Amino acid sequence: MLIAAFLVSTSFTVGKAITPFMDPATLTLMRFLLATLLFAPYVIYKFGLTFPGIIAILRYSLISMALVGFFWLMFLALRSTDPLNTGAIFTTVPGLAGLYSWLLLREKLGKSRVMALFLAMTGALWVIFEGDMQLARSLEFNYGDILFFAGCLSMALYMPLVKLMHRGEPMAVMTFWILATGCFWLLLLVSLQPPATAPVPPPAKLWFGIVYLAFFTTIITFFITQWATLHLGPTRVMAYSYLYPPLIILIEWFLQSDIPSGQTLVGIMIIAPALIIVQWEERKMVKRHLET
Repeated sequence: MLIAAFLVSTSFTVGKAITPFMDPATLTLMRFLLATLLFAPYVIYKFGLTFPGIIAILRYSLISMALVGFFWLMFLALRSTDPLNTGAIFTTVPGLAGLYSWLLLREKLGKSRVMALFLAMTGALWVIFEGDMQLARSLEFNYGDILFFAGCLSMALYMPLVKLMHRGEPMAVMTFWILATGCFWLLLLVSLQPPATAPVPPPAKLWFGIVYLAFFTTIITFFITQWATLHLGPTRVMAYSYLYPPLIILIEWFLQSDIPSGQTLVGIMIIAPALIIVQWEERKMVKRHLET
């Protein structure tokens, strides 16, 4: 999961680098198409590939709508905000997912999730406002931050929908059809946009970025996350997203020697305990379950 967290953290920096060269909807479509094509041989070899039926396609389409909304808004937001802010805001996803699970699945939030949500959101807001209470009181959110938070609301709905809509099929098959139906939503989104008046040939780094996002931050992280979920449980797996802000800081520092401010580091120090709390509480729950 540390490897997966690192790979996902790089997606914010890579996304920031390539968003100026392609429309966000088209960029997300290219990522989904490539991920679907790369994932198809594995699904065909392992499970075979047959049409699952109209009802199943509708289930997968509902899930992919939440996923597409997140990635489209992420690339759109990265045009006017930075990777650190998006990484910090993303720490609200586990808590929001817990709220959705409570509403849709009647799952209890538990003390650990509530405490982790409070710490993560406090740290995220501290990073965004750079510890400036006057700025926090004026609620002067960056436009990109607001867009990305809307994307996080969509992403948080993804995991509860997967659990709600799962009918016992292999997760790899479900993921393939989620990606495939996601391509449909993105094609629809792209077709509704006005055509570019003067298309510019995309640079090589754009295609490298798309391939990187499709393979490493989509397919590889999927396999890691699925395997880790069986061994750690979904709550502990989701808690690793609290590591995104410090990992993004390390990536940005390595690439640009951009040392974060002391106020930003304070926010990261607030976020970090949220991961420890969830891991510790989940271990206690597993231990109590085994004892009974």
